[in-house]
Amino acid sequence: MSVIAGLWRLDDRPDAADGCARMLAAQEMYGRDGGAQWADGPVALGRRLTRLLPEDTFDRQPLLGAGGKFVLVADVRLDNRDDLAPALGIPSERARGLCDAAILLAAFEKWDDDCCDRLIGDYAFALWDANNKRLLLARSPMGHRPLHFHRGKDFFAFASMPKGLHTLPEVPYAPDEDKVAELLALLPDADNTHSFFAGIERVLPGHLVTIAAAGVATRRHWQPQRRTIKLRGAEEYTQAMRHHLDEAVRCRLRATTEIGAQLSGGFDSAAVVTTAARLLAPQGRKVTAFTAVPREGYDGPVPFRRIGDEGPLAAATAAMHPNIEHVFVRAGGRALLDDLDRTFLLYDQPFNNLCNMGWIHGINDAARDRKLKVLLSGAMGNMTVSYDGQELLPELFRGGHWLRWRREAAALVRRRRMRWRGILAKTFSAWIPVPVWQWLNRMARGHANDISINTAVNPSRVSELDLHARARERGLDFSYRPRTDGFEARLWVLRRRDVGNYNKGILGGWGIDVRDPTEDRRLVEFCLAVPTEQFLANGELKALGRRVLADRVPRVVLDQTQKGYQAVDWHERFTAARPGIEAELARLQACAPAARALDLARLQTLVENWPAEGWERDDVRASYRAALGRGISSGYFLRRATGGNR
Repeated sequence: MSVIAGLWRLDDRPDAADGCARMLAAQEMYGRDGGAQWADGPVALGRRLTRLLPEDTFDRQPLLGAGGKFVLVADVRLDNRDDLAPALGIPSERARGLCDAAILLAAFEKWDDDCCDRLIGDYAFALWDANNKRLLLARSPMGHRPLHFHRGKDFFAFASMPKGLHTLPEVPYAPDEDKVAELLALLPDADNTHSFFAGIERVLPGHLVTIAAAGVATRRHWQPQRRTIKLRGAEEYTQAMRHHLDEAVRCRLRATTEIGAQLSGGFDSAAVVTTAARLLAPQGRKVTAFTAVPREGYDGPVPFRRIGDEGPLAAATAAMHPNIEHVFVRAGGRALLDDLDRTFLLYDQPFNNLCNMGWIHGINDAARDRKLKVLLSGAMGNMTVSYDGQELLPELFRGGHWLRWRREAAALVRRRRMRWRGILAKTFSAWIPVPVWQWLNRMARGHANDISINTAVNPSRVSELDLHARARERGLDFSYRPRTDGFEARLWVLRRRDVGNYNKGILGGWGIDVRDPTEDRRLVEFCLAVPTEQFLANGELKALGRRVLADRVPRVVLDQTQKGYQAVDWHERFTAARPGIEAELARLQACAPAARALDLARLQTLVENWPAEGWERDDVRASYRAALGRGISSGYFLRRATGGNR
């Protein structure tokens, strides 16, 4: 895994090498195994490496190709290198001595920027085309590797992380206040290249940026088309899904150490961990699975129909496979605010969920202590392996299949998977006007979903930025009416986030590469093409996932209908940190960007009216876990990025 950087002086000044060297030095924490760069007067490209793959031994970037016409620097793990090599005419013996970047360069030499359509894996790369005087930047579809850039008056610069660009005196150091407001309002990242720093943009996941003297052009290189796979029956869909899941996990096991993984009590991480165990068993290897659990003896409140301690379910999964070493991680001892300085340094952006920071960092600590360098996750499994298929209800009704809709709805009620109220809401929400939808929610739950419920954004910023319009442009409905098209719903979720900075931060802080097989492009595209009725069948949600995992996950997990609730003891850490939260709010009052972004009066009121109980209630969780937590995290970022404590 690498960090990359580059500088192009459009006015032909010959000092690009010095600027590139500074950008690489600033990112050394992400590439501790050495660096190198190439320069030719006004253009310089470089990279620093952290060795994680066996083939990283052969990494000699920057790489020159096409007789010196191309120069490549890449942060890349190719998961289909065994397929690419023969297609590129590379003999298997020679391929074994090539790093992934070398195969990527060969792919570009043959297919130009269309090579992105053939690459499977996680990557962010930059390529200088000397003959055509153009620079190309690209990221893989799911965005697991970050790539940022700055357009100056007479130069263009790029770096994996913003801290690299900030070494250039021409690049301003200030927060992007609009971007922070959008984060507070939970707007998706899609179609917005802004980073959390002013003047620094991102290459969006699945996009290619071309820079030339005439300007900058961007295109999306990953655009899955709506299609339907027709197989002969449920068993064929099951076997096909197993094939894609096995392959998605297999290709992510390439490492120089043993494999670690996150394991909850649900489907998705269990699918990844157990598949890894099955694939590693013939080699006599194991997978270490880490489960975040509450503090010892926790007997506090748990939200209705949620699982506060997923340890027993995770243990049942681990017990099915002798080569799973199961480790419980208790994050209750970590002070809530202690990691804020470190997250600012590592991630170059706010940490979106302060409650989850404790258990995530706790698992990272445990994995690092065991000298693991790869950590598997299953963050997008609910859009792939365990998609529940609820959008079948509006799809059937909209298509005029009313008898099928009636049978499926009745089966859901009979199995106690949904109530009629939820079925009607799911089916007809698209046709219900927002005011009516809000009224129905107030009648049913006592409150309506709105931007003010779980966010601390300053109301004046909502109107100034017209966040409602920005949300509509990005497919977000602040009333959160259910979506009615399975393909569009899943694609929207897959595109709404950008995890690149977080993954790079975990590399810098713990030396760990986070890999998510549930976001494998082949698996994603397969699941998007499977008919929705395979995921919801005879009143069974996640029907396809249950069949797929029946040979590797215990029945007690597959039959579980309640969802896990991570960091159920969050309120204890919040309460212990109350004095620190008060002190931070006082500092934020003196920080102009934070005072503009946040509803500090509301946050101060929340601290003054600290609950003694009721932490499991929706309104309390929305106010404290969501609004206060995200407000403190975002405000801290604004304060630091404005110059406080630098």
